[in-house]
Parts: sequence; C-alpha cells; structure tokens
Amino acid sequence: MQTFVKRSIRNIPKMATSAHQNFAKYLATDHMASDLVPLDASKLQVTRTTQPKSKLPKEKLVFGQSFTDHMLTVEFDQASGWGTPEIKPYGPLSLDPSACVFHYAFELFEGMKAYKDSQGKIRLFRPDMNMARFNKSAARICLPTVDGEELIKLISELLKLDQSFVPEGEGYSLYIRPTLIGTSSGLGVGAPDKALLYVICSPVGPYYPTGYKAISLEATDYATRAWPGGVGDKKLGANYAPCIKPQLSAAKNGHQQNLWLFGEEKFITEVGTMNVFFVFKNADTGKKELVTAPLDGTILEGVTRDSILKLARDRLDPNEWEVNERYYTAHEVAEKAENGLLVEAFGSGTAAVVAPIKNIAFNGKDYDVPLVPGEQYGEMAKTVADWIADIQYGVVDSEWSRVIN
Repeated sequence: MQTFVKRSIRNIPKMATSAHQNFAKYLATDHMASDLVPLDASKLQVTRTTQPKSKLPKEKLVFGQSFTDHMLTVEFDQASGWGTPEIKPYGPLSLDPSACVFHYAFELFEGMKAYKDSQGKIRLFRPDMNMARFNKSAARICLPTVDGEELIKLISELLKLDQSFVPEGEGYSLYIRPTLIGTSSGLGVGAPDKALLYVICSPVGPYYPTGYKAISLEATDYATRAWPGGVGDKKLGANYAPCIKPQLSAAKNGHQQNLWLFGEEKFITEVGTMNVFFVFKNADTGKKELVTAPLDGTILEGVTRDSILKLARDRLDPNEWEVNERYYTAHEVAEKAENGLLVEAFGSGTAAVVAPIKNIAFNGKDYDVPLVPGEQYGEMAKTVADWIADIQYGVVDSEWSRVIN
C-alpha cells in the first residue's frame, strides 16, 4: 500500500490533468432538459425600495460589510425552468430548514466587480469569464446552468438601479456576488429540483487602504485544499470553510496567510484563497521566469490569474522573460531563495488584484522574498496591478472592460 501511495503521489500531475480533461468532456454535455424555460432578462420585474440606505463615506468602507439598496433573485424549478427575474429591496431570504443547501452544501458563488471610470461610466471587468466559471461550478454539483449573457444583462440592470453605490476613485469598486443555492426541501441526498439564484452587491475600498502591505506565509503540507478529481477548481462554498483552520494556524505562528502545498513533492498550488505567482531568475541565461501552477483541476481558474498571464505574454520582452504554467515545488523556491534566484512572489485575486509576499516559512526555515527597496511590493506585482487597473477604470481601451449603458 505504501508503494502504491508513493507512486500515486509522484503521478499527481498526470492524474490531475487526466481528471481535469475527463470532467471538461462531462461539462460539454448538456445535462438539463432542452424544453425548460431559459433565463430571460426581458422578463425582469423591478420593485424599488421605499427606504433607501444612507451611504458610508468611501474611506470607511469595509470589504463585504455594507450592501446596496437592491438585490436580484431568480427561482428555478426542474419541472419548468427559470422563473421571473426580480430586482427588489435587499433583505433576508426565506428557506425551509430542510433545504439541501444547509445539509449537503449545494452552493456556489462568483466574485466580480464594477468600476466607475473618470467619465462616471460603470464598467465590468471580463464578466464572461465569471459566467463561464459559474456554469462549470453549477454543473459539477447538479445545479442549473444559465445563459451567461442573460445573467450579465440582469446584473447590469441591478447596477443601473444602484449605481450611486459605486464609489469613485482608483482602488474603489462595487463587489458583486452572484450566488446559486439548492433549495429543495427534505433530507434525502440527491440532485436538487429547485434552486435560487441571487445577486448582492457591496461597495468596497482599496484592499490596502494605506498602501501595499506585503504578507508573510506559512507553508501548509499537513492539510490539503484540493486534489485530483476533486472540486478545487470550482467556486463552491464548501471549498472555503475547511481552509480557515490552516489560515488560523499560520496566523498563530505570526503569518498573515498560508501557502498550500500538495503531495510528497510539496507542489505549490495556491496561497490562502488566491492563486499565486513566483518570479525566478535563470542563473545561466539571466532571463526571468513568471511562473504559476497549471490549470489541472486542483486550483481555481482565477480571472485575475488568467488576465496576468495574458497581459504578461503580450507585454513582456520574450528576450528577457518566460511566462510559464508549470508544476514547481516549495523545495525549488527554497533552493532559488538560497542561491539568490528568487526575484519576487505575489498572490492574485479579484479582491486584492495582487498581494505581495515578503516571507515564506517552510521546513522550519524562513525564506525572505525580495521587495523593491523601501516598498512593500515587488516590481512585477506593481506592474501587473497597474496594467489591470488601467483596464478596469477605462484608462486604456480593452475588450475586457464592458461599459454598462
């Protein structure tokens, strides 16, 4: 048995890629009846609030703690399909105590943002990517998929109604949380026949209100965030609760986050709830390498991750840089740090865009990650953050930025 386990761990890249490809084929098959009513934005009904909320000064915004006046809801029934979309005053949901979301975690969500540009126009950043991931998550846990463009239209109507909640200024945005839950009542385990899609929005400020604050990481190899054939690449609520304890353990030891390792080789996968990038220097050629783990089904398919890779491949000089998605380990990082070949590292995600890393604790040793002298970030982290912000706020034209008319 021990030999089998060791061989299996060594074959993780092959196993993960195979599992990911097989599930991609599964997703390509339509598992919903074709005669069900599709999601239709033209049927939207709007009920405006009679008690508008007072707005906090933008300097006092705390991530996910205040919400706009309205929310979007749409019910689904397996017998008929999608019901009438409604925008109504923000408020509590009413669910049966036996609803399957409470007992078997039939729940998924997305995280996206709306930005206000210098002309006061509201912009979404690559919402099609969020819709694609939304549907992959839904298919994986037997919840209904949606026409992504119809859901974007509905979200756009919600943004128009609550546009006064979108704060102005770089670093400020409206965080959008599309959520889908199974609402079938009863304690039997099976595919839900009823679901609720809802969208809530929260005005937020800069992730680093006083400027970048590079974080310290503790490598975690005693717990696993995701595994081949699992759901680590889906945006499921069930993925997040088990991650909190390792993060608390890292905090107890003086670190802000944990670095997820996997397998006997200590493959680096993610940092906390973000994707992670490293920059290495090649001792022979002098070229730099921007590297992150591949999409093999064990890491989240981050929109920011994808954006960084595409922008880097388009804008970095290939004579000076390589941009790679490959497997790499904590041992490789430690060796490069000891030999002066670790250039920088940062996490990436919707909330922070980038989270610079200054230190990694691994195998009883602390490894410092270089930062720009006198600053709390590395050069590449700041560069990609600026590239993305310019698109999000409409400073540069891009097909990734969708204006809400």
